Amino acid sequence: MKSSITESIKSLPPLSKTIIDVNRVYADEEAGIGDLVKVIEGDPMIVANLLKNANSALYGFGREIRNVSQAVSLFGMSMTRSIALGNSVRKLLNVDMQPYGITSEKFAEVSAMQATFIRKWYSKIDKEKADKLYLAAFLQETGKILIASDIIQEDEEVSFKSEVQYSNNLAQLEKSYVDVTSAEVTAEVFQHWGFDKEFVEMIQYADNPSEAPDEIKEYATALNIVKAVIPVNNPLSEQAINFGLRRAAEAGYDENLLKETIDDMLDMLKVSE
Repeated sequence: MKSSITESIKSLPPLSKTIIDVNRVYADEEAGIGDLVKVIEGDPMIVANLLKNANSALYGFGREIRNVSQAVSLFGMSMTRSIALGNSVRKLLNVDMQPYGITSEKFAEVSAMQATFIRKWYSKIDKEKADKLYLAAFLQETGKILIASDIIQEDEEVSFKSEVQYSNNLAQLEKSYVDVTSAEVTAEVFQHWGFDKEFVEMIQYADNPSEAPDEIKEYATALNIVKAVIPVNNPLSEQAINFGLRRAAEAGYDENLLKETIDDMLDMLKVSE
């Protein structure tokens, strides 16, 4: 990993008190929706982002969500935690995604799409695993923020951006510029913030699942497939979908089940246009 990226990770500020409290409540088996609502209500930025997501067609709640209690009840504790974390992480990292040819808003949208997709897909396979994968999918592209920053600092934005536009392997492209993939950077970021080993490793190996430890391989493979179907530079394009389906078949997944999820996502996105 480039020393500049390593130093950027080391200098990251700690997670906010709100997020620490969200994680504490989530880990407390006796805590409930009301406890999580109380924590979130104290952070206006998280409240605004949570309500924005709740009223997005991506989640399809079908009615206007006006308060935190409604949103948390509908999302549940796991999804609420993921959305709160995603918002706080992007805020801490000062997002500028221009090297990837997208806005910070589009980056947030793609992260939400990946998380929603894996929840819809994996809930049909294993609901417990779907819950774990949701947070990982929501945050797995975080490393791209630091890579984008490094690309800008090295004045390589124009060349990198031109290659991103036509790339069907962003991990390989990232490696050629900064000697590391976004999955590896993301893993280092969340290790720095003290996240558990399983969560860190499922993201760490998402660009190369074959190298993952046996107990992590399935999670890393699922995240890899989702990134193939919904890459930040061309989400749900025909080419991306074909790549994802091919990877799923190679990994032994039911292609029809994945295709159903893709069709559901495409239909949902059409409604929001």
